[in-house]
Amino acid sequence: MLGSRVRGQTELLMAGSLRDLIPDDHILARVDRVLDLSWLRGEVRHLYAADGAGRPGIDPEAAVRLMLAGFLLGIVHDRRLMREAQVNIAIRWFAGYGLQEVLPDHSSLTRIRQRWGTDLFRQIFTRTVRACVGARIAKGEVVHIDATLIRAGVAWESLGERHVEAVLAQDAEPESPPTGAGQETISTTRRRAERDGKQTGRYKKVCLTDPEATMATNARNRRLEPTYKQHTAVDDGFGVIRDVEVTTGQANEGDHALPQVDAVAAVTGTAVKVVTADQGYAYGKVYGGLEERGIDPVIPAKKEPIRSRVPLRRFRYDARHDILKCPTRRTLRPTRRVEHGRYFYSRATDCRHCPIRGDCLSKGRVNKAVVVSDHHPALLRARRRKERWSKEDARLYQRHRWRSEGFHGEAKSWHGLARALRRGLQNMRIQAFLTAAAVNLKRLAAALLTLLGPWRSVSLLAALAHLFATVLAAAAPPTRSGLADCPA
Repeated sequence: MLGSRVRGQTELLMAGSLRDLIPDDHILARVDRVLDLSWLRGEVRHLYAADGAGRPGIDPEAAVRLMLAGFLLGIVHDRRLMREAQVNIAIRWFAGYGLQEVLPDHSSLTRIRQRWGTDLFRQIFTRTVRACVGARIAKGEVVHIDATLIRAGVAWESLGERHVEAVLAQDAEPESPPTGAGQETISTTRRRAERDGKQTGRYKKVCLTDPEATMATNARNRRLEPTYKQHTAVDDGFGVIRDVEVTTGQANEGDHALPQVDAVAAVTGTAVKVVTADQGYAYGKVYGGLEERGIDPVIPAKKEPIRSRVPLRRFRYDARHDILKCPTRRTLRPTRRVEHGRYFYSRATDCRHCPIRGDCLSKGRVNKAVVVSDHHPALLRARRRKERWSKEDARLYQRHRWRSEGFHGEAKSWHGLARALRRGLQNMRIQAFLTAAAVNLKRLAAALLTLLGPWRSVSLLAALAHLFATVLAAAAPPTRSGLADCPA
């Protein structure tokens, strides 16, 4: 017989919990088993009126669960999230709202983020890292560092031109007309500004609606865009995000590598042994800083750019005596400092009758000037090591490419990180922390689900107690074969 169904229901009668309607393998049901926000109320209590004064606010845990549900499901905009929560039983249950309860307005989530600030959301992310370390799915011995550009949420029409002359008028023009050497300095500054403006666009475009989003690009054949840059440290074992930081798009990766490594070690107290990165981090200061910390850098060194007939590689640096030897064995000694290095100068008398003077010296110079970075020996060791990388080095660098870049692809494709949701550096940091926290919770839920096996239907505390009792009885940590990698 052909079936039929009456669709004009006027009421809903239900016995039981909303949890009974949600599949056990749903992402929110899996994350709920490992998410603990019981500490949150005490952290934000001082931000609200005491003694019950004022209007009743939203439960802090419910607000964070709503935000995390949006990032886990890829519904990252507040308006769309709250519209979806009206009809999505899983989101209502995950946040603790019943079917007939009124959900908060989307603007309440905005005010909560403004009230709490970035430090609290960093703390939420940090606790997910520690939970993964406690579950032994993040060892921290091998860390992959990488950065990615995030397009600012602004229109092309919001970009304006910042002319070179206007910049010079504000920053470099003196109160009285300069003469002599002063006039030469202003001319040099103007030429440098014009050159930088043509090459990088630094003085040509500025975002008027989001000034903290600076112009940058990830390839020479692509146009500059208003962007932010996220710096990420990913654990090698199961892809747990150990640290994230957001800067403007023009920030240099090498300036943030060492502070990020220190932050990774400080969060969990685990010493980092190996750091991998791409050629964007191939600077002497990075190699030297990692070696000083006892960390093995697996970073492919760049080839030395040859801009002269006598390149820097033909000069020999003597670290013991802190001198530089030219190809004809003349000595260059250090003088004034520059950023991340020093100038080494030769004597004019040594260069006067040098046989390679015509190739070595620029027109009009009487002696040779060479800039050597502070960690030049470490850079030379990295270049020699790249020429004879071992199989283990190649394996680690290959894992770096799909661990760090894989996370960025996952976050941009599934969790809304491809574009900034709100304007301003602080809002972008909150978005990065919540995205990383959501990914870590996915990793933790998948790993524990595999570990628990037949205990997955029991409460989490009872299952963890059984798991840890088994581990202690065996007097050995769980083997890696007992864990399954979380799907990307």
